[in-house]
This record gives sequence, C-alpha cells and structure tokens, in this order.
Amino acid sequence: MAKRRFASPPWWNKLLSFNVESLFARNRGLGTPRTVFFHQILPAHFFDHKGRPKKENVYSTNQVITSKYTIITFLPRNLLEQFRRVANIFFLFIAVLQFLPEFSTISPGLVLIPILIVLSITAIKDGYEDIKRHQSDRRVNHSQVRVLSSLNWVNPNVTGSKSRTFVRGILPKGRSKRKNVNSPDAIDVEAPGIEFEHESMREGQHHTFGPDERMSQPHWKKSLWEDVHVGDFVKIMNNEPIPADVLICATSEEENVAFVETKNLDGETNLKSRNASPALTDLRTAQDCAGTHNAFSVECDRPDINMYRFHAAISRNGQKSPVDLQMVLLRGTILRNTEWAIGVVLFTGVDTRIVLNSGATPSKRSKVERQINPQVLINLALLGLMATVCGIASSKIEEQLYPEGAPWLYGDNSNTDNPKLNGLITWAFALITFALFIYFDYEMFYKKTNQPAVARSYNLSDDLGQIQYIFSDKTGTLTQNSMVFRECSIGGSVYHGDPQVEGVDGENPSESNKPDDELRNTSHDSSYASTSNGPTPSSTSTAVAKPSSGVLKRFSDRQLSKDLACAIDAEPGSENEAHARALNGFFSVLALCHTVLTAVDSQTGAIEYKSQSPDEAALVQAAADVGFIFRGRDKEILMLQTPFSKEVERYELLHILEFTSARKRMSIIVRKRDEDARLFLLTKGADSVIFERLKPGADELKRTTEEHLDEFANAGLRTLTLAYRVIAEDEYEAWSERYHEATVALEDRETAIEAACDEMERDLRILGATAIEDRLQDGVPEAIADLKLAGIKIWVATGDKLETAIAIGHSTNLIADDANIIIIRGGDTGRSVFQQMVQAVEDFFPDSGILDADFIVDEAKPPISDASRTYPMRRLSTGGTSIVGEGNGKRPGGYVLVIDGTALGFALSDDQNKQLLLRLGTRCDGVICCRVSPLQKALVVKLVKDGLHVMTLAIGDGANDVSMIQAADVGVGIAGEEGLQAVNSSDYVIAQFRFLKRLLFVHGHWSYARNGTMIVNFFYKNIVCVAALWWFQFYCGWSSAYAFEYTYLLYWNSFWTLAPVFGIGLFDRIVDADILMAFPELYRYGRERTWFTMKLFFIYALDGVIQSVSLYFIITYTYFTTTARFDGYSIQLYEYTTTMVFAAVLVVSFFNGLNTNVWTGWVFFAVFVGIIFVTLYTLVYDSISPGWSVTHVYGNNHFLFTSAYFWLCQPLCVAIALLPRYLYRALQFGYAPGDLELLRYIRKTQPDLDMATALRHDRSERAPRTSLSKFRPSSRMSRPASISSEEDNIPLERRITDPRRMSRTDMSTGVCSVHRGFDFAAEEGGVAMRRMQSNLSERWQSNRHLPLPSQSPKRKTSIRIFSTLRRKKPPTPKTDDTQDG
Repeated sequence: MAKRRFASPPWWNKLLSFNVESLFARNRGLGTPRTVFFHQILPAHFFDHKGRPKKENVYSTNQVITSKYTIITFLPRNLLEQFRRVANIFFLFIAVLQFLPEFSTISPGLVLIPILIVLSITAIKDGYEDIKRHQSDRRVNHSQVRVLSSLNWVNPNVTGSKSRTFVRGILPKGRSKRKNVNSPDAIDVEAPGIEFEHESMREGQHHTFGPDERMSQPHWKKSLWEDVHVGDFVKIMNNEPIPADVLICATSEEENVAFVETKNLDGETNLKSRNASPALTDLRTAQDCAGTHNAFSVECDRPDINMYRFHAAISRNGQKSPVDLQMVLLRGTILRNTEWAIGVVLFTGVDTRIVLNSGATPSKRSKVERQINPQVLINLALLGLMATVCGIASSKIEEQLYPEGAPWLYGDNSNTDNPKLNGLITWAFALITFALFIYFDYEMFYKKTNQPAVARSYNLSDDLGQIQYIFSDKTGTLTQNSMVFRECSIGGSVYHGDPQVEGVDGENPSESNKPDDELRNTSHDSSYASTSNGPTPSSTSTAVAKPSSGVLKRFSDRQLSKDLACAIDAEPGSENEAHARALNGFFSVLALCHTVLTAVDSQTGAIEYKSQSPDEAALVQAAADVGFIFRGRDKEILMLQTPFSKEVERYELLHILEFTSARKRMSIIVRKRDEDARLFLLTKGADSVIFERLKPGADELKRTTEEHLDEFANAGLRTLTLAYRVIAEDEYEAWSERYHEATVALEDRETAIEAACDEMERDLRILGATAIEDRLQDGVPEAIADLKLAGIKIWVATGDKLETAIAIGHSTNLIADDANIIIIRGGDTGRSVFQQMVQAVEDFFPDSGILDADFIVDEAKPPISDASRTYPMRRLSTGGTSIVGEGNGKRPGGYVLVIDGTALGFALSDDQNKQLLLRLGTRCDGVICCRVSPLQKALVVKLVKDGLHVMTLAIGDGANDVSMIQAADVGVGIAGEEGLQAVNSSDYVIAQFRFLKRLLFVHGHWSYARNGTMIVNFFYKNIVCVAALWWFQFYCGWSSAYAFEYTYLLYWNSFWTLAPVFGIGLFDRIVDADILMAFPELYRYGRERTWFTMKLFFIYALDGVIQSVSLYFIITYTYFTTTARFDGYSIQLYEYTTTMVFAAVLVVSFFNGLNTNVWTGWVFFAVFVGIIFVTLYTLVYDSISPGWSVTHVYGNNHFLFTSAYFWLCQPLCVAIALLPRYLYRALQFGYAPGDLELLRYIRKTQPDLDMATALRHDRSERAPRTSLSKFRPSSRMSRPASISSEEDNIPLERRITDPRRMSRTDMSTGVCSVHRGFDFAAEEGGVAMRRMQSNLSERWQSNRHLPLPSQSPKRKTSIRIFSTLRRKKPPTPKTDDTQDG
C-alpha cells in the first residue's frame, strides 16, 4: 500500500509557484467561439446596450510580441526581478536606515551610490537584451502580405488596438511631410505596391502600379503583418510564409490544392497538401472577393492549442459547409509548389496555433545566482549575530562603566562597513565579459553564414557548465533537411557511389556517369507534362533533371556506369541479361513509383522535381542521374526516358496503393503503353514487409540483399526495398473489381482496402534496396557522442514519425550500435500507455524499484484485459529462426526509449503517469519523443526540470521549438534557415549544433569555474576583513569601533582586493580549451557542482577566519610588547592596524593567486596591483597636511615604514596565514592529484603535446573495439566524412554485422524485431493523394467496360522483368567499349 502523502498548505504552494512573469502576463482565458462575417453587417448581439462591441467580439491584432518589457512595465518589472536577490534587498534596507538619524553612520548618498550603480548596470543590460527582442519582433511584424483593398470592401469585424512596444515608444516613427500632388516626385516610393488583376491577362500574370485613379477598383495591397485583421482577404504567393491562420478560398493549382511546408510547426520535412473549401472556390480574384454578392460567414471554435484539429463551418446562401484542418493554412507554415493562394483570416496574433503553443518570455536566473541567496543570508546572519553580541556586551559594559566616563562609548552606535556591493558589480561585469568571450571565439564562428556565437542573456553563463539534460529538436538542428542518395543494392551487387563535390546543381549529370551518348538520348515524342507554364524542352533535346532544393548531390558510380553500358548492349540469353534486367527494373521502379510532379525551368529548360517528400525527390533524382529520367505525367500517363530505349516509354497509371505507417510500403499498378500492354505492380517499402511477400526462391539474392541492408542500417542510412511483379490481365480485372468494392464499402472500409492491397502485393520479385542519408549537420555524431561521454543525457523531441526518429537516432550516435530500443505507442488498440510503461519496467528494469515507489498506487494499475493478453512479449520470427536472437533486451549498449506524441499525451495527463514516464526515461541512456507538438516539447522539459531538479538545456531552430527553449534553464537557438523565432527567444545563439560542445565544455566550464571560485573568494576576503574587526572588539569594550582607518575599509573591496578576484573571474582557466574538448569526461566537475557549493563556502569562510586570527593577533602582540618607535613613546592605533591592512592585502592577494590555475600576465597584474595601490595610497594619504584636510593618519608613514615590525610582520603573517592552504594544495598535487591537476602538469611539462591525438592513439590501442566501432565511434574517431562532415572524399567502410546485436521492442504489441534502417517520409491521407485516387477511380469506372488492349500473339510475355531489353541491333562498334574506362 502506498504511503499517504501530506499536502502542503495552499499559501506555501502559491509562494513557491510565484514568478514575476505572472504579474505582467496577460491572461486571456480560454477564449470564446467566434463568427467571422464577410460582406455582412454584424448582428445586434455583438454589441452592448451602449452600442460598443462586446469584449469577446473584439479580436486580437496580428502583432506578436516576444519581448518582456514595455515602456510602462520596464521599471517595475525589472526592479522586481533584481530584488529577487537577497543582497539587493539587504543593501536597500541599509540605505533606507541611513536616512534615519538614529541609525545614520555615513552620508545616505554614499550608501545609495553602489546600489544605484548595480541596479543601473543590470537594467541597462536587460534593456539592451529586450531592445534586441523588440527589433526582431519588428522584423516579423513588418513583413508584408497582400491584402484585399477596395472602396467597396469594408471588413465588418472588430479588431483591438496594437500594443505600444518598447522600441516604438523610444523611437517613434517620424511623420512624413505633405507632398505636392502636382510634383513629379509625389509618388511615395516607400508606399506598399498595389497589384491589379485584369481579365485580359492570363491566369498567374499580374501587374503592379503605384497609387493612381484606379485605387477604387478591387486590388491587392501590400500590408504589414501586424495590420492584418480577422476577416481580411489575403493573397499568399509561392515560398511566402503564412501571416495568420487562414482559410483557403482558391489556389492556382488544379482542383485548388496547395502545398505547405510545416517544419516550423511539427518538424516534419515532407510537404503537406491542403485544399480550398468547396464553398469558396469561386473567390479567385480580387474582384470576386470584393463583390458584395459574395456574402458569407465562418463559425469557428475557440482558439485552441491543438495543432492537429480545426473545427469551423461556412454559412453561405443558406447552406453550411464543414471546415477542417485540411482547408486551413496555419501561421508559421510556408506555401510551396503553389503559385498563389487566396484565403480569409480567421485567427490572428496570440490566437493563432503557433503562438498559443509558445509561452511568455521568462525571466531566467542562473543556478549560481539562486545559490548565492542562501549564502548571502548566512553572511547576514553572521553579521547580525556579531552585531547582537556587540550590542549585548556593549550594553552591559555601558551599564557598568558609563558612570565612570568610559571614552570608547563615544560613537558606539556605528557599524562595520560591509561593502559587498562591489562584489555584485564585479560579478555583473564578469558575466558581461564572458558573453564577449563567447562572441569573439573564432572556433564557434560559422564562415558559411558569417554567424558568430552570441550570448543574449548575460547572467546564465555559469549554467552552461552544469547542464545535465539536453533537449534537442531534429529538423534543422541535427539534420540539414536535405537528402543524399548514398548507395544502392541491385540484383546482389552493391554500388557505393563515387566521392564528389557538393553544389553541382547546374552540372549535367551525364557528364560524369554516362558510358556513351545513348545514356541521354531522348525520344522524338513532343508530348511533355509539367506543372510549369514555361516552355518545354524540344523533343529532340537531351533532358536534364535539375536537383530540387532538398537534394544536395547527384548520384554517380563508375562501376554502375560500366554495368549500365554493358546492359544496354546485352543480348537476350547472354550472361549479362539477368543483371541488365535488374538494373532496368530497379531504376524504373525508382522513376515511376512515386507522386512527384515535374516543372520546367523557363531559362534552361531543365526538369525540376517537386515532391511532398524529400525522400521521393532524392530517389527520383538518383534515377535521373543515371539516365532514367521521369519526364512528367499527362493526366494518368507517366513518361520515362531510359538509356534502354530511344523513345520515351509511356506507362498508364491504374492504381496507387498508398503509403501509410501501418503498411510501410507504397505500390502502383501501371500498364506499359507498348505492343505487349503488360501490367506491373511496382513496390517500395520496408524490408520487413517486402521480404515476407516475396515469391519463394532466389534465396541467395535475398540473403545478399539482407546483408547489404544491414550494412546500410549500420551506417545510419534510411533504407527502402524495391520489388515488382507482373500481373496477368484476368487477375487484374478480377482484383480491380474487388478493390473498387472495398473503396466504396460503408463499413470497415480501411480494413477492406488493406485486404485488397495485401492480396495484390504477393509473390513479389526483389530488385534491390536503396540507402539515403538524411544529411546531418556537420559534426553532429561526434558532438552527441562527446556529450554522452560528458554524462549529459540527451532527449530528442521531433514532429517526425517514429521510423525517422529512430533512423536519426542511429546516425547521430544517440542510439548505440548494440542498444535496446523500447517503443511506447499510443492508440486505441493494444495495451494502454500505462500498461506499456509498467511492462517496460518489469521487463527491462525489474530491480529498479520504480513500481514500488509512492506514486504508483496499486488500485490505479489497470487490469490486464483480454485484448492486451493477446500481445505477449514475443520475438518476430521468420522460418522458425529468431531475428533478434537470445538475450533480447539485455544488449550491452543500454536502453533508448522512443515514445510517440499520442502516448506522450496520455503519459502527461496525470501525476502517476508523469512520474512513471520520468523514472522510466531517466533509466534509459536517451529518450526520443516523436510526433510531438510544440507544447508537448515544453511539457517534457518541465517534467524533467521540475521532477528531477536538474539543469536543462533546450536547443532548436524553428518556431515549434520556442516553448521548449523558454521552458529550459538555458535556451539555445540555431541561426538556421527556419526563421528567427527560436533565436529571438533563446539565451544563446549558435550557427550549428556542433558548436554546442564548445559552448558547454569550454565556455560553460570556464564560466562556472571562474564564477564559482570568484564568488567564494569574494566571500573569503570580506570575512578576513570583518573577522579582523571582530577580534578588535575584544579589546575596545565591544564598542563597534573600527580597528582600521575608515578609508581603508571603504576601499577594501574597491581597490585593495578587487583586482585579484576580478582576475580569477576573467582570466583563470582550469585547463586549456583543447584539453576540455579532448576530454569530455571532465565536464562531470561542473555537473557535480565542484566549484560552488555550500561546503566550499564554509571551507573558504573557515580559511578566512583562520587567516584573520594570525593576521590580527601576531601583529597586535608584536606591537604591544615593545614600542616600535625610536623615541620610546607608545604606538598609535592606526600605526599598527595599518600594518595589519598591508598584511591582509598581501594575504588576500596571494591567496587568490594560489587559487588561480593559470598564471598569465593579466593574473600577475591583478595579484600585485592591489598591493601597489595600497602602498601608493598610504604614502600620499599619510602625507596630507592638516592645512589641506584633517586626517587621523597624518605623519603615520614616518613611523610605519621605518619600523622593523612592519617589515618583519609582512612575510611572517603571510607565510603563517597561507600555510594551511599551501600544504593542502601541495599534498593534493603530490599524493592525490585529480584529473585536472594531472592534465595541467602534462601541459606544463609537455606544452607541444597534442592531447586529442595522444588520447585517440592511446584509446585505439587499449580499448576493445566492437565490430561497428570503426564506423560509429563513441567519441574520438571522426565519423567517416562521407556521412557527416564537409569532406565527401572518403567512402563508407563496408562490413557485415550480425543483426542480432540490436533489439527493438514495441511495448504496444510485444513484438521484438531488428531495425534495418527503413524510413520513408510521406503525407498520409493528404488532399493531393485523395484527389489523385478520385481521378483514378473515375477513370477506371469510365473504362471498365471498354475492350482490353490488343496483345501481340507472336511474343511471349516475360514475367522476369517489366521492361524488356532493347531490341536486337547490329553489333556495337568497338569504339563504344573504350567509353567504359
């Protein structure tokens, strides 16, 4: 039975949850459903009794502000943030007391100056950071979009006023002077363009004019994003971002389809198809939109954070039409492959989905800053205790001795000086300097984009050295969102591809890999299909396929070129015939089995492929690179140019058996338009589903292909398996009837369709496999391997599907070669999410005690239902042999948890599921969250941050990462290609993920060590001073009199001892940067909080007390024994205490120097400058005669510097005071040196030794290497450049690996399987696919009763390959053979 948990009182929970942001955040509530009107008058119930619009009917502006401050809130909010520091509150309290005569000791103005300096410096820094945010907001809000404008068009919907921002308030926009309308310069060149549409023009052509008399006509006017209102008509052009949540009315494409890129929202790289609302497709021009007869309204649900649901309805002409997410363009997406789209704005600004998923900009404080508060409280408690003791003792003494006229009672109400505010100034200045060090670090400068590393929040630098968890996005952060076709296996032969240079977009691929001119011969057919309105290539010209934007390279392979040349000339019955057919079939499947569209470059005439999926674009491009050029489609006719035929081959597309995550395959059925008119099924998909559908036989080819697939998967590549079959005509006719019945079934339609597809996708013949690289950012695998070595756990949160996430996990070293993958899925079938997590704990962590924890309530465990009992843990077997082998789930590579967004939603639904997920995730080496929303990313970060109380860092580059970046202790934005949203919300900006390693290992390490050491040294040196004053109280009747002359106290922190601490804070290095980069394990010192703990604080405090004892008592009793003067008179107080000041300054300076790890010129200067200052000050100050100013030490130097006691006390006190620390350091270095001490010694004795090279060589000799270690290193050895680095001239290493090494367990079904790298990105059930399926269905129904195509009875149909070899021709001239070389 679980223990009873006692709830905390509500006021305590409220106090703990208080934050400054909550006072200034605008709580808009849940929002209300809305109705947006077009060409209609607002109904009466929209207004109150005074005729004013009701609050719920006033919509927010499209202005989005990510900054923290405004003109009004800057001062109060910034002061509240600063007074979260206990030290600031204390010194403000002291300053206030100085205004009261009873407590005043010095001028109140002097006390206020330091606190005002600290507050001003911090406010200036915070204001500067926020001005940068405002400037970024301004760039976004001042982006332009085309909005409908006309004298007859008025938007009836009411929108609120825009906010007055910080920048707008300080720098108001100047008013332009009135222009003379008769002047030729009257047209304002700054005014937005006006776009008119003319019926005489062809669709897609526009004309832009300045403002003229035609302004009254309906037109499109460029307007700022922040001026877009709910109810506006907008026109978005190709490659433009969407300014708000927009309902599509019409697009330039057939059937009003639009394609959008959503990676800023969900991280997915493939394009999504959207379609216009059928009720609004007639609104295609500005004239149509402005027509008053086109009145309608849209009823919308309340603003919602769910990015995958949208409910609305259109009311027009008395009829209602539904609206779902497929008809809406969300803010943050980008229009692609669509010339234009017209829509109406439904939600703006803070009501849009992307903004609702982003939180308010938080006010972050570093962990060191939060830890300082209790230490400051301890200091204040000690001071209070000392003051209390002094007060009680002084009171008793005064009671007894005051009647006797004790002279020391004069001024007994004075207190000691406690000038720690200078420490706050030093600390703040050090943080700013750390930011400059990061900015000027050339190792973190990205030359390609001229982007340096930038610190946007100066006060979080020490947190960089204490990170324990990293949460990373995938797309754009770990990957480049670009695909590279790396290699392929065809008919048992593997082709690795030739090394080549990137950026050859304009290069003709035929120059590199054609064996002869026949590889690029085109047909004499003039028909050509394209999505472009530009000119088409001539029928006799060579077709060139231009790589799309998502494809980095062309594919070429010298051996493949030779084999293709031989295949072209292969005769039927020759030994090359089988491989020739395999080559022809393989690349024909790549070039035909897809949904890619083609476009023609109007300038060069080159073909460009436009695909929703970057995978498909890479596959089709690779086929084109070797000569199989997809020439486009004319309705259902696919055209293919191959090196095996001088004519363009034509295939009639009959059916598309589309790809889904469950099917893991895509197939098409085509009829070749030739004399045979044969039918083919072309299939590509996962090896697990293709191999189980292969025709018996060809075991050797299957085994070889499996070996190649294992090799590709071990290289972290995304694999696809290709197969085909020839379909008999009568079989197809019968099947097509059954398939049609399944598509129109009213019950279990999906099940019927899947059964029909499975029936056809049988007896396949394997052709080969492909391997595509989802190109990683440079250095990502090495960076992740080193971060893991540093003890940092990495969680990846992405919107991509599960297979993609796992593939990236392998390629980035997040998932080790011999790791065990635990998969948690959501859904209505199989085990519940809770049961899956419980089962995972029982199977893989039975001794962890997780299920015995208090948060797991026995009654809450759901019973195992019959449905779940049907999914016992089992191994996936083929032919009786277990794929994963024995010891499943006990691999030495640790565990990685993979959980999808649906399951994550259930896991985050209540505390019990949260705690179970947290405990399970922390037991694993890494966690991958796939298909997650932006809000779920933030919730995962908060789960770990609040549940484990650890330091977290989030890194991303898109708008979907903003909430995650804001939720983490440290947010890092990557200045990439997905806009500036992540950068604007981040604390640090870098250009690439690999720079994160240096940011943490070097700058984070140095900053934390410097800051921590500087703070404890600052406390120490003040304790030395205050303790010396305290010992004096024993001899002054507890009168609180100063032992030192007051100015020495006043300048103690300002001049005498400031520089040494400042030198540590700026210039100390625990070890050099190259050593920190070479030894990631050293980062544990930061994670374990080595340099700033309460224990360390008390050690330094004790050091200060011990040193003050030697300083005070040795000097005091030395001077009190025998007078130091030549005339025999007794010494004055300030004569011997000035000696004490000199000794204290020497001790503190040398003690700080002793704590410095690297002595540079700056450190020498910092250590000795305070000593020089106090010496010069004493010489000058003691020489000021009373005629200039009355001082208490005039002439003191005459006795001080001539005294032997002064010169003998300095070395004696310094030696005795520093002896304990010196002995400790000497013993530690001599008998128990740590890693840092050893490495510093090696660097000192062998300054020319390359640590990284020596370490790599040493580990390569000592560490046992697994079969995969050569390819995927744990840390040191660079990953082969062909995968992850900029150099692509090193081929991949090839080896055969036992697939039993890897374990993959799906907890929802209990199935264990091997992962061979399958991954394919495609939109499932998208609008474009549905339209294509509808067209094919209509065509099939119209042709079902037509006679079958005639077949030649003289030719026997081959069932080995769907494309025959070239007809027999005269022998190839000998000169052709010379081309092979």
